[in-house]
Amino acid sequence: MATTTNRLTTRGLSTKPPGMHADGSGLYLRVDQAGGRSWVFIFFHHGRRREMGLGSLATVGLARAREKAGMARQDVEDGRDPIALRNATKAAPQGQTFEQVAGKLLDELERGWKSPKQRPQWEASLQQHAARIWKADVATVDTEMVLSALQPIWNELPETAQRIRGRIERVLDAAKVRGLREGENPARWKGHLSALLSGGKRQKVHHAALDYSNVPALITKLESLDSVSALALRFVILTACRSGEVRGARWSEISGKIWTIPPERMKAKKEHRVPLSSAAIAVLDRIPKEARGEFIFSGGRRKPLTDVAASKALRLHCSESVTVHGFRSTFRDWAGDCTQYPRELIEEALAHQIGNAVERAYRRSDALEKRAGLMNAWADHCTGATPASNVHHLRA
Repeated sequence: MATTTNRLTTRGLSTKPPGMHADGSGLYLRVDQAGGRSWVFIFFHHGRRREMGLGSLATVGLARAREKAGMARQDVEDGRDPIALRNATKAAPQGQTFEQVAGKLLDELERGWKSPKQRPQWEASLQQHAARIWKADVATVDTEMVLSALQPIWNELPETAQRIRGRIERVLDAAKVRGLREGENPARWKGHLSALLSGGKRQKVHHAALDYSNVPALITKLESLDSVSALALRFVILTACRSGEVRGARWSEISGKIWTIPPERMKAKKEHRVPLSSAAIAVLDRIPKEARGEFIFSGGRRKPLTDVAASKALRLHCSESVTVHGFRSTFRDWAGDCTQYPRELIEEALAHQIGNAVERAYRRSDALEKRAGLMNAWADHCTGATPASNVHHLRA
């Protein structure tokens, strides 16, 4: 008859592959992908599946793990929750709720964030979709609690669900480092939640873009306007830069016909030089010198223009349902369809990373002069200097 308890042996513990290895009666040896080994006691309390960490194999041997599991099993048989009992015997440290631990973590993270909106987004998403976890003692958060937050939105909102899972995992990791919880992270994907949830592949979000043949008409409308939002929108189109890069642009970054965006404001954290066409320079010249402050496109009170203002300007002057960010796709389509510039140069103009790390290490030049020709050609198309009859598709 097969053995149902005491299945593991001391000699075999160090050779077990990644996974959960049962010793019997709820005791398991968990081996993670990195080779870490720890003891887990799995039980049910009031119909809920719970996991209780019993310590690392490095500090808790097989005999001691069985002893600790036996005591916890007795508590369960007596109708008690061994995790709650263990937590009650500990001195309650400050900041032991998930909300408090998250707050301290965000205090550190937001120092490196470019946007002040990221912290409110973190907090709002967790409060909305993981309210039960948000108010819980961080030491009691388990797999079932994480699943209760993710399962309702896993298939309908996969991007949101993956983002929330990552945020929960980050907070629980911080809690473990601070000594506020033990055991494996119940929000870990690989080797844990991946066995309980579907793949949850992220879907690419394509920003609605205006057809490049319609850009000249839009530019003509915008040229008659002097509002800051209309000028910023023109500059976005003519430079093919991201909206945030344009809205945060400073006069100090402009030198002649070159706009140098510092690394901290770039998505890839790498300085990006933008050759400015005559049409782009004309946009800057439209801003009165007496009204110039730190930011080129100021939204008042010495602050940069908001993304809402730029989007509103587009909705007012463009009848199609497109986005500001979509003009980068518009530029990419035009450059690929109507020019002979190589793909690498076009991607460089969009500040996209090309090739692997080795290729990028050997590529020291940003091809500024060649990109200047590309951006001048784009400006000619946008302003109508290149007649539509002269635009030919260069590939099928």
